[in-house]
Amino acid sequence: MNRTLLLAAGLLASASLPSMAVAATETYTVIVGGRTVGHLKADTNGASTVIDYDYKNNGRGPTIAETLTLGADGLPTAWTVKGATTFGGKVDEKFALKGKTASWTDSAGSGTKRVGEPSLYISQSASPWSLGLYARALLKDADRTMPGLPGGNVKLEKIETFTANGTGGPVEVTAYALTGIDLNPNYLFLDKDGAFFASTQGRGVTVRKGYEGEDDRLRAMAEKLSAARYAAIQKATAHNFDAPIRIRNVRIFDPKTLALTAPKSVVVFRDSIAAVEELNSPATPGEVTIDGAGGTLVAGMTEGHGHASEDDAVLNLAAGITSIRDMGNNNTEMLAMIDRIEKGESAGSRIVPSGFIEGRSPFSSNNGIVAETEQQAVDAVRWYAARGFPAIKIYNSIKPEWVPAMVAEAHKLDMHVMGHVPAFATADQMMAAGYDELTHINQFVLGWILKPGEDTRNLLRLTALRRLPGLDLDSAPVKKTMATIVEKKIAIDPTLVIHEAFTQSRDGQVPPGMVDYLDHMPISTQRDAKRAWVDLSQAGDDAAYRGAFDKIVEVVKRLNASGVMIVPGTDMGGAFTYHRELELYQKIGMTPAQILKRATWDMAAFLKQDQQRGSIERGKLADFFLVAGDPTKDLKAIKAIRMVVKNGTVYFPSEIHSHFGIAPFAKAPAIVEPKK
Repeated sequence: MNRTLLLAAGLLASASLPSMAVAATETYTVIVGGRTVGHLKADTNGASTVIDYDYKNNGRGPTIAETLTLGADGLPTAWTVKGATTFGGKVDEKFALKGKTASWTDSAGSGTKRVGEPSLYISQSASPWSLGLYARALLKDADRTMPGLPGGNVKLEKIETFTANGTGGPVEVTAYALTGIDLNPNYLFLDKDGAFFASTQGRGVTVRKGYEGEDDRLRAMAEKLSAARYAAIQKATAHNFDAPIRIRNVRIFDPKTLALTAPKSVVVFRDSIAAVEELNSPATPGEVTIDGAGGTLVAGMTEGHGHASEDDAVLNLAAGITSIRDMGNNNTEMLAMIDRIEKGESAGSRIVPSGFIEGRSPFSSNNGIVAETEQQAVDAVRWYAARGFPAIKIYNSIKPEWVPAMVAEAHKLDMHVMGHVPAFATADQMMAAGYDELTHINQFVLGWILKPGEDTRNLLRLTALRRLPGLDLDSAPVKKTMATIVEKKIAIDPTLVIHEAFTQSRDGQVPPGMVDYLDHMPISTQRDAKRAWVDLSQAGDDAAYRGAFDKIVEVVKRLNASGVMIVPGTDMGGAFTYHRELELYQKIGMTPAQILKRATWDMAAFLKQDQQRGSIERGKLADFFLVAGDPTKDLKAIKAIRMVVKNGTVYFPSEIHSHFGIAPFAKAPAIVEPKK
């Protein structure tokens, strides 16, 4: 879009050029993992724009239709957003500005606000095109900061300018960071006329049509900006001491006895635990002293189902999760991120990578390695083994007949095999083929409720759960599958928390898994949480989904009672959702002490790392966190963490959370450094 068109749309201001109603169309391509997965089209006529946005990756994605009108100042005066979210939840959002009164309705509810100064409405469900709108409005503001509606503030920071190349010729593009909408900055790109050129979202890019070849460069730039941000957070929050650290007056959770010790002192030197001493043991000269104030030390926990980014890694660290098992990622970006974290350049939990292997189909998840033949799938196993990956994860579009060869190769190379149940197969077949672990409880139960030929490469693998309430758990097929997983000693990573969110979230309500922390989060996060994940418009669906979760819990309860290894993981980024995953295990019959053991010692042993971590003992890595209460009696105590130590580096969650706009949950303990 050129300058004249922007002027006509009210997006740039000029006293020398008259306003004129000129039509313009902007078209964009949505790319994930290097493959085109959708489109965005914006038709502007004067002050009004109509937007069509749709993409599908991994068999799911949003479908959005927007109509918006801008005032002379470039701010929205009317905005409607309709369609469906990634998992099918209905979108019906409206905004209007009349005079000085702003009103809106979205999935979280309705609100009005008297606007005393120019304010920018932040849509709950709009397409990436909205980022360009926000940026243009902020560029006209003196300090590039404006109040947001319904609340908070949004700020724009210029990063750098470069030339993008494509079929439309060279374009001068400027990168910006937009903060105040999400926990993390949004990175977007405008051309020299201020028109939206591109934005990045994780492994995805939305880019002007004809410039798809800039995908790699745009993602690399966003990754570089993200890495710089987390390097700054590491510098600001990582406390390293060139002296022993004595943490006094703490009780230690002992996973062997499932109890707390008497008050002790734990001494850390460099990256290891140097001693666990009686409370009254004398300090040595030059020590740093941290007052534990009678609180509890728990070994660092393991998030068993992550798709790690540096955003996730640092928030997991603040949640007492010092290790993340990554279950599939962009391999190049993940290995670079692991290097930054291990070198101490970036804050975050250590990452244990898994090799993601998917098959090529219209529903492929464009992640890890996507194979088109059995030989390519087996070669992918070998690729991961040669790079030290301890496990592979098999995904939806892998042909079931390839699995035995993949498993055989992985086991020959001493690799753990886990994954989804590929489409048109069952959990029974994958267990017979040699899986060591099944991921997600829905993958385990689908074989009992699907009809022959039904395709689970799309949302059916989740929406079919509404059939569960009528399932007889004492029926022969159920008993057969349950007996097999027990007999073969196969683990399961149920990710209860994502199934709770999928089946129990409702528009306008705080989700049950967020009641203990949502009010600490920024307004935008609170608002986004109060929406249904799934379409509930059909009669009976609300009750069916609620009943499905009850049935899921009962299945996992039976598995746990039978001795099956329940792997704690979330597939939701971990951190606060991991605390909820652990809390839900009380519903399956585990005590708080058993849950803590599972999250610490058991998971370290499961990943063959128990010689280095998983308990607080002399000679092990200094990996633990401090809470004020007794989590063996009340598991909720782990939600208010005062301090985390990872490899001997001390972090205070209250400091980390300040970089994300999260209100603190607990105060940092007192530290006394030796006199110099």
